[in-house]
This record gives sequence, structure tokens and C-alpha cells, in this order.
Amino acid sequence: MNNCNKKPCSEEEGFPIPDAIVLNDIFPKLELNSLCSLSCVSRNLLSLVAQALSTLPSLNLSEFSPSGQLLGYIVPKLRGVRSVTIDCLRLDDSSVVNILGPHILELNLLKCASLSYDILASIRIKCPNLRILNLELAWESSPEILKQKLVKALQGFLYLECLSIKVRGTQHESYNLACNDLFLPKTIKILKLQIVDDHGAHRLIEKLRDERKYQWNLISRNISSYLGYNGFTLQRLSLVLNVICDKVITSITSSLPLLIELDLEDRPWAEPKLPRDLTNSGLESLGSCRFLTSLSIVRSKVNYFGSFKRINDLGIFLLSASCEGLEFIRLGGFSIVTDAGFSSLLRSCSNLKKFEIRNAPLLSDLSFHNIIGVMCPLVELKLLSCNLITSEAIAEFAYSSSLELIDTNGCRSIEDPCINYISCLNSLKSLNLGGADITDSGLYVLIKGNLPIVNLCLRGCTRVTEQGIISLFNDGERMKNTLTSLDIGHMPGVSDKAIHAIFSNCEAITELCMRCCFYVTDVSLKMLGSERSNGGSLLQKLDLSRCKRISNGVVELFERPLYRGLRWLGVGGTCLVNKRDDFAAVYIMRPWLTICYEGCEVGCHDGWQFHISGVGLY
Repeated sequence: MNNCNKKPCSEEEGFPIPDAIVLNDIFPKLELNSLCSLSCVSRNLLSLVAQALSTLPSLNLSEFSPSGQLLGYIVPKLRGVRSVTIDCLRLDDSSVVNILGPHILELNLLKCASLSYDILASIRIKCPNLRILNLELAWESSPEILKQKLVKALQGFLYLECLSIKVRGTQHESYNLACNDLFLPKTIKILKLQIVDDHGAHRLIEKLRDERKYQWNLISRNISSYLGYNGFTLQRLSLVLNVICDKVITSITSSLPLLIELDLEDRPWAEPKLPRDLTNSGLESLGSCRFLTSLSIVRSKVNYFGSFKRINDLGIFLLSASCEGLEFIRLGGFSIVTDAGFSSLLRSCSNLKKFEIRNAPLLSDLSFHNIIGVMCPLVELKLLSCNLITSEAIAEFAYSSSLELIDTNGCRSIEDPCINYISCLNSLKSLNLGGADITDSGLYVLIKGNLPIVNLCLRGCTRVTEQGIISLFNDGERMKNTLTSLDIGHMPGVSDKAIHAIFSNCEAITELCMRCCFYVTDVSLKMLGSERSNGGSLLQKLDLSRCKRISNGVVELFERPLYRGLRWLGVGGTCLVNKRDDFAAVYIMRPWLTICYEGCEVGCHDGWQFHISGVGLY
């Protein structure tokens, strides 16, 4: 019985489906792993899949960590791909080099824990036509090696418009991507660097200013041979520095007048001292960037628990008066700015769509009093770790028709009345109440709101009981169909009964975090991996970190046929950490699956740099 040459047939009619429909209408809706599976069905489908892959304009493998073997199977069939995005957590240099070529215009290599800095030279040689380059590299022993290779690589890109280089896992403040020999392609419009020190950033920006002055001098002399010369037109700048100071800010504002987006984060190791710190004068200088629509200034607490102690309300007043065109504002670590300062931003920026404040101990509900009538409706509101914020702050937005995201993670004074206001937001899609002081009563109100929530985080809401979770998912009719991501970590009341309610009712859920749920057992894992009777979506990401009641025997649950759609599994802090050899059969069956033993957040977004050479993955 040989059916290899038959065309795929319609199940209802029994007639062959034309190849054109398969290629143009069916295959574009399938994921890459589904296409690869179909290629094994028949020779005709194998031919069609190969044809589909050869015309694929983009390849996105960021939702899982492919192996080198899997990439080697896909690469020969990708002859026309122009945009490539890959999670490189399980790849080495040779695997990545094989996919490079002059046809690639956009290259995003993420989580390059096992790649060496030699990959820069390979990219320069094989991808001379690149427009976009995004690299997430892990820290190596010598920063100078990266600088040398980066300087040489950038000399070979004639068309590069977007450059993003992030080095994660650095242990030294001196790890600085900026150096005297670093010259950026003149076509650069978007630049993102992590990490640079303030001196290196200043020198780099001064180079851009000198280049711009040289260009204008040529034009003013009317030298015809240089009329086509293209100088720097940098529009978006993102830097992670050791410290943000006035010198860096003023050099940016004086050198980059066309700047549209500015994103600065610093990670000091000690309390900054003048003149190496940000003051009101530095904020005031931002007014010279007349086209600025997006501003982010954050003092991180990664290395030192500090804040901007030289910025007060006056600095924020000056900023709000000169930057009225801002549509996105993110401020973190402004510890002595009060409601007066924050309120001035809300009232001055009439086009504001996204507003985010982090670690502001003096921010209270008063900042939002009567604000909805004097400003453009917000789409996103994030108030993170602001201890004075209560439910009344959200009350001001209760009747907003545009608010799609609310995040009050770490605001522990948020209580049940907040959900009364949230339940009125008919357009809300993402809700993070992490650490809030809400109870089951609050969740009952959320059920009545019937909101189209896609992402929901209740992490650390310790007063919510298992019955509250069960009621939320048994009775929340609309949420059953819309919810795709759920975080119920650090909730001591969650057990197998709650997981059963989630699994039975949430048809669309693909991402579930239940770390530190100490009463979840093997029963829940067997249920989560089984087929849904309603044909709902399959779990793609599952976080079981520090779930202490999981036994060694659950390893076999991750073999076929259970957990068909799983792409990422977190088991850090469980007994499964010592069962890596037992997962060998799972890896053979499921080359798409990444298993993290290190306790990372979902997807290893926060700790991939420590998975050097695959440690903790396979």
C-alpha cells in the first residue's frame, strides 16, 4: 500500500486539495514544527514543505531553544529568508554560522550563552547586507577581546540601521562596550548597548557629535562631491551604564537633536557622588530634544540598593514643561520626588499612552486625583513597588475606555476595592496584581467584570485561597476563552484542586507558572499533560520551580504522548534537578523542548547567561 504520491485530501469531500491552496492558505498558518511533522507523512507533502520553507521570508525560533541537529535540518531549505530570530541557548558557533548568508537583512541571536565572540567575524563576512543586528552575548573572561572583535566587525557593515549588543552576566563595572576605536556605521538609526560606563558613553556620543559637525561643515562649504554624504541620524538610543550622570545626558541632548526615544538604565555598585550623578540640570537639558516621544530613566537595584537622591520635584517640573510631547514615560528609583512632580507629568503630556513608575516611595494616590479628565487616555499603567499606592489610584481610571494593561506588582496596599474598579475596564487584556492584599472576595468581583484578560498574574497574593482560584476559573466565562498566560506562584493555598479547575476551564492557556506551590503533586502534572476533551490549546511553557511535592516518577510524564506542545519546562529547586540523565529519552523524542534546572523565570529570560555550554539545559 503506497500512498506517498497522493495529494492531501479534504476529510469531508474526499477530493484532493490543490497544491496552491496548501502552500498559500494552509501552510502559512502552521508553526514550523507542524510543517516538519507533515514532511514525514508523504513524498508529496515533503516536497510541498520544502517549497514552503524555500519561500519563507522570516524564521522565528525564539519561543524555544532548537538543537544544532534540528537547525541543520531546517537551514538547507531556507533559501529566501531575510529575517532570522533564534534562541541560541543550545547552539554553538558552527550551528549558527551555517544559517548565515548575504540574503539575511535582519539577524537576532538571543541567549547566546554558548557562542564565542568569534561569531561577530562570521556575521561580518557572511552577512554584508545586514540592516538589523541584535546579539545577546554572555560574559567572557576578557572584555578587550569583545571590543576588538566588535570594532572590526562594525567596519564591514555598510547598511546597518539597528545595532543592539547586550552582554549579560558581567561581574565587573569595567566591562565597557564603548572604546576609542569604536566607530559606528553612519547608517545607524537605532543603537542599544549593554553595558557601558559613563566615560565610554560620553566619548562615543562625542564622536557622533563631531561627525555631525563635520557633515554640516561640508554642506556649508557647498562641496558638491559631498552633497550625497549621509551623516548620523540616530533616532533611538538605549544604554545600560554603570551610572547615569549629567555629563552623559547633556552630551546626548547636544549631539543627537533628532532623538525620538531615549532609554537609560544604570547599575551602580555604590552611592554615586557628584559630579558623577544625575541632577535636576541633567533632566532640564532633555528639553532640547524637541522630537522626543519616549523617555525611560531607571536606577536599577541589581548591584546596589540606591536611588536618584539629587532629583526632586523641581527637576520633574522642568522635564514636564519642556517635554510635553512624550507618549511613553518610565521612571525608576526617583526616591525623593513627590506627588506634585509625578502629577505634573501626567497633566502636561497630553499624548501620554504608557506610564510606568518603579520604586517611588513617595508616590501616592494623590498623583492621580481627577487626572482622567485632563489627559489623553492611557493604554498601559505600571506602578511597581510603590508602597503608598492603594486601590484609590486605580479608581481614577475605572471608566477608561482605552486601558489595556494594569501592573501593580509589589504594591502591597492594593486591596479588594481595586478589583471593583478594574472590573469596569472592558478593554483590559493584561493584569498583574503580584503581592497585592486581595482575597477571594476580590476575585469574585473580577468574575462579574467578564473582562477579556489574556495575561493574569496573582503571584504572592497569599490571602487568596484555593476556593477563590476554583471559583475564578469555574465562573469566569469570558476569561476561560481569552486567558493564555497565568502566574499563581508563591500562593500557599494552591493544590491539585485549583490546577484541575484551571485545566478544565481555560481552553486557551499556553503558559502556566506555579513555582513555590508546595501542595501541587504528580496528579496535577499528569492532568496538565493530557489531551483536552474540548480540543483547547496545549501548554507550551510550564514552571514547576520549588514545587516540593513533585516526585522523581514524573519524568516519564514528559515522554510521548503527554505534553505534546511543551517548549519550556522549569524544574529548579525540585527533586528533578538530580534526574538529568533520566530526561535523556525525553530530549530524543522532543528536540523542541528546553528544560531549565536553574530556577529561571519562564523562558530563561533572567538567567540564560549562566547556562554556559548547556549546563542546566540538557
